[in-house]
Amino acid sequence: MDKFADMEMFTSVVKHQGLAAAGRELGLSPATMTARLQGLEQRYGIKLLNRSTRHVSLTDAGARYYQSCLQILDSVRETEELMRKGVNEVKGSLKISAPKDLGKQYILPIVSQFMECYPEVTPYLYLNDNLANIAESGIDIVIRYGELADSNLISRRLASSRRVLCASPEYLARKGTPLTPQALTEHDCLAMLRSNEELKHWHFQANEQRKSVTVIPSRFSDDGEVIRYWALEGAGIALKSLIDVQQDIKAQRLVTVLNGYMKNFSAATTVSSTDLNVVYLSRQYQPKRIRLFLDFLFERFEQRLNQ
Repeated sequence: MDKFADMEMFTSVVKHQGLAAAGRELGLSPATMTARLQGLEQRYGIKLLNRSTRHVSLTDAGARYYQSCLQILDSVRETEELMRKGVNEVKGSLKISAPKDLGKQYILPIVSQFMECYPEVTPYLYLNDNLANIAESGIDIVIRYGELADSNLISRRLASSRRVLCASPEYLARKGTPLTPQALTEHDCLAMLRSNEELKHWHFQANEQRKSVTVIPSRFSDDGEVIRYWALEGAGIALKSLIDVQQDIKAQRLVTVLNGYMKNFSAATTVSSTDLNVVYLSRQYQPKRIRLFLDFLFERFEQRLNQ
């Protein structure tokens, strides 16, 4: 049995969302495609696809197998290209996801610098504040605050961070500075939306004591960059990751308040839950362009953070 051919067959089925279209691409009959897929599932003793007359979808095991197939096929093609040309080329797609605010301030310039070194790499930069299902998204590298609950992923800390409450000096001069968490209920607060959930329950910890405050936000957004913009224009108090606003704090465009408390959107607040992490599927069969970018990212991010 040609395992490499089976991988190509399986990725084609996922790409075309059906056996018939994949069979046309590969020059195989529907009966042959069905038999090949059944043989593949029997070999591993696990269901890889949920199939109906109109649609196919990946099972959890199928999603892991699909991503592994993509990486292996990509690595094989890269090796073949190197063998043909006899040079150590670095080329191909590089798909990165990052929070919008952090992505524009830090990741975008680093990607541009990487492109100057490796112009034949094609970057795809996805900027959003939602957590992605990496196994099904096709993203190579995900940069996120906090921890992702998936033991199949590799996570490396890119930088330590913490959440801060911040507002513009103009806002604090106009509305006063809150001295206790409860005082936030008297202020204009700027709240994030996550999967349509209003993150208006802010949690505080000091000296082993925890306190939760339900703020009454004056504005909501699912975009962290928008929250930062509103804070800068004096619209209210924002709960932000320090990395996102540290340049504004240095320039005194924003001022932090309630500094004696550890803050987060979750009651299960830990120090590591606010750190910035780089998450990806596997080191094994990782294309060279991804390995190079990870090294480049860790080196350049620290430089930009300390500027």
